[in-house]
Amino acid sequence: MELAALPRLTYSPIQSPLLKPGVGVSQRPLVPSLSSFPKRSIFSLNRGQLLRMSQDPQRPISCAVSVEENGSTITDTPITAGARFGEVKRVTKETNVSVKINVDGTGVAENSTGIPFLDHMLDQLASHGLFDVHVKATGDIHIDDHHTNEDVALAIGTAFLQALGDRKGINRFGDFSAPLDEALVHVSLDLSGRPHLSFDLQIPTQRVGTYDTQLVEHFFQSLVNTSGMTLHIRQLAGKNSHHIIEATFKAFARALRQATEYDPRRQGTVPRSVAILFN
Repeated sequence: MELAALPRLTYSPIQSPLLKPGVGVSQRPLVPSLSSFPKRSIFSLNRGQLLRMSQDPQRPISCAVSVEENGSTITDTPITAGARFGEVKRVTKETNVSVKINVDGTGVAENSTGIPFLDHMLDQLASHGLFDVHVKATGDIHIDDHHTNEDVALAIGTAFLQALGDRKGINRFGDFSAPLDEALVHVSLDLSGRPHLSFDLQIPTQRVGTYDTQLVEHFFQSLVNTSGMTLHIRQLAGKNSHHIIEATFKAFARALRQATEYDPRRQGTVPRSVAILFN
């Protein structure tokens, strides 16, 4: 991929086709680590604004975006050529969540949410997706795990959205079936910009350890909402609750890995058959 001279981000008064309204974008300078970047557009979660790069070798890029509706803040992160990295901090009355995602990682997992079973599932996301996943969270788990589970998922979805940028050159679609002993779960997804979840798991018990199994669906719904992902989850077999949920996260990780990997035949184009992918 050819690299253009160092650009800057400017506002363009175009109606954003993306998900959440009410987003402020910071123009605070951030010195990047390289002297050149790919010439491409970057989508933000902004009502009425689309970030675009303009040629100016004297101005750095700022990546700070605050998402007012869901409380997440995308943190300034140095950009390197080819890097796909998202960093989000989400603070509410109930939780304080920090997420770092490297899409092109090696499967490093450092997760501490205060919910042991959720940490275990996030480790599966890192290991089987080969993403570097760093999640730190504190929340009102003395009441229940609901808010922490939800806010972690919202922040992860936002981090993936940030990391993938305009999504040029990616496969976009992912499909995987993961077995775990007697359990078999199929996941199919599309990084379309259109959030949708179809969830069909029959989890036989109310809890796995201390984790409320109803929160599995809520986790994926929250992640879908902020990532702009179409996600279908279907259980094909299984009787053990732990096995069913873990197979789900493994299949999701593998499908997401497929979707986010580059297709060399696309040569940096957005995989779409209509004028705009996010439609």
